[in-house]
Amino acid sequence: MREAGALQNTESKMSRNDAFVAMDRMYRFQRYFYDLTRKYYLLGRDRLIDQMEVAAGDNVLEIGCGTGRNLILLGRKRRGANLFGLDASSEMLVTAAEKISKSGQNIALKTALADDFGFDSTFGLEKSFDVVFFSYSISMIPTWRESVENALGNLKSGGTLYIVDFYDQKDLPRSFQKLLQGWLRKFHVQFWRDLLPYLKSLETSGLGTLSLTPLYRRYSFIAAFKKL
Repeated sequence: MREAGALQNTESKMSRNDAFVAMDRMYRFQRYFYDLTRKYYLLGRDRLIDQMEVAAGDNVLEIGCGTGRNLILLGRKRRGANLFGLDASSEMLVTAAEKISKSGQNIALKTALADDFGFDSTFGLEKSFDVVFFSYSISMIPTWRESVENALGNLKSGGTLYIVDFYDQKDLPRSFQKLLQGWLRKFHVQFWRDLLPYLKSLETSGLGTLSLTPLYRRYSFIAAFKKL
């Protein structure tokens, strides 16, 4: 039994290492032009930042922070908040650190997976986060369910988990749907059809309250889950 457990732990570590390597390989060069290209189709990010309830002194975490673009913008709009970011790609965090330094802000960055971090073990905090958000990152995470569970586990009671990402595009022309979804799959991006029903099930079970806002004819969505 011990040997089986050791083998399982080794395989798990190898799988996690593979995830870090894959993300670095994907973004080693993309990080240089990521923000320039993504602004045209990652719609709703700024709207999320504008509507997030963040107070001075709050601890705010972005999961999949990439180049730090969202955190820098949030820091300008919500002065006094304590900002944190994690990403599986250390390459992206090199760019994020450079951009943050130029902005003059103090934002803590860590390389970690969405389903395997802790407010204490990863960031050295004594209390859980007030706000956690995913901005166009959950659609790239195969372990999205575990990642949402981990995010909620690192969120205080009364805190809010926000997600902005691609939706199902049902209100857009079918030809556009097929074109967009086919293109996104090439980058291992997809709308997890069980994601919103899963969040709804958490609300039904009494763990929190969910609000959902479709954007741009269901091109994307913003979900806010307030943990009870």
